[in-house]
Amino acid sequence: MDYRIFPPEDLFELEIQLPLSKSLAVRTIMLDYLAGHVENSEALADVCTDTRTLYDILMARLPEDGGITDAGAAGTAMRFLCALAAATPQTHTLLTGSERMLRRPIGHLVDALRTLGTDIEYRGEEGFPPLEIKGKTLKGGDVEIDASVSSQFISALMMVAPLMAEPLKISLKGEVKSQPYLRMTAAMMERCGAKVELAPYSVDVSGKTYTAVCHNDEPDWSAAAFWYEIVAISAAWVTLKGLQPKSLQGDSMAAELFGRLGVNTEFTDEGAELSANPDLFNRLEADLSGTPDLAPALAVCAAMVGVPFSLSGLGALHDKECDRMQALVDELAKAGVLCEVEAYGTVLSWDGRRMPLHEVPVFDSHNDHRMAMALAPTAIFMPGIVIKDVEVVDKSYPAYWADLQKAGFTFVDPEKYPSPEQA
Repeated sequence: MDYRIFPPEDLFELEIQLPLSKSLAVRTIMLDYLAGHVENSEALADVCTDTRTLYDILMARLPEDGGITDAGAAGTAMRFLCALAAATPQTHTLLTGSERMLRRPIGHLVDALRTLGTDIEYRGEEGFPPLEIKGKTLKGGDVEIDASVSSQFISALMMVAPLMAEPLKISLKGEVKSQPYLRMTAAMMERCGAKVELAPYSVDVSGKTYTAVCHNDEPDWSAAAFWYEIVAISAAWVTLKGLQPKSLQGDSMAAELFGRLGVNTEFTDEGAELSANPDLFNRLEADLSGTPDLAPALAVCAAMVGVPFSLSGLGALHDKECDRMQALVDELAKAGVLCEVEAYGTVLSWDGRRMPLHEVPVFDSHNDHRMAMALAPTAIFMPGIVIKDVEVVDKSYPAYWADLQKAGFTFVDPEKYPSPEQA
């Protein structure tokens, strides 16, 4: 489904209930399963499609007869299930996913699991799913992993470590990506009875069992970023209910980063109250290696408010739901914004150059929830834009379009309503 989007007619003020944090929810579901009580996570299953996918697979239990485990488009579930299946005796499954998932690399995790004694074979291209996994009790001990690709590989190993015969020591090689997510995993595991020592280039995990899991109902800071973007562009007032600065989520950096783009944040007992001010930085420079999911909202927002930017630490974006770096370049070009990818594919920059627009943009979501949500607010500057495949937001924020309607945005079928320049 595609939407042609028109902005609110007036400034608006509203309260938004964000979805619960997807990152926290998927880890909670995993830890509930490992503690023997996955059914306790039933309320988290409907946070988004990714949490539903993981919950349903774990409720059905992993196959022992070579049956198929389909993670769909859920990248976190793919990585976590790979480690779980490898570390679970008697498991025998073919772990697969969507077409895009079969192009997302998983070789570093497989190599580490093989070192620990598992039996995994590629059933397609080397280094990518699908994977035939025959689980067993892994030996534990020392293992190395390239930490420059995805922190989810490391989190996956960490969470299954208590299933291993010996304590696990993970040596992290290369630049460690998304450290805040490792701290999140470590904190949640310790709440459940594991012992985790997290150092800059190593992780030590001991403890043989998980106790009852402490559920966390933090709203999703990654989703909050899109409302920060909307406030910066529209000068509206938005309260994000329940959102607080003390968070396990690294994306809570959004408050500080969007502050440079003119958004004030006041935290109250109700949540985060966002308002706009005219004090923008002349240029936005930020290292997002720990918070790469903020890149789409930050890049689109900065472009719309006219702040040149250089966002570094983004090499991991090439292997998201799409090549998110190239997608941002391509889609912002439709809005007349000429971005560049620099530093061997790790930096996204814009020097302020624009091209004149001759038609209202039709934006491709690239089957990427964060691309769709980041591009939608551009309707404030370019009424009548089109976002293709709007249902992709179900992956992390199913109520996104309904919440935009509460703010006064309207959606029409592009097939029935021509673009404004054609009307």
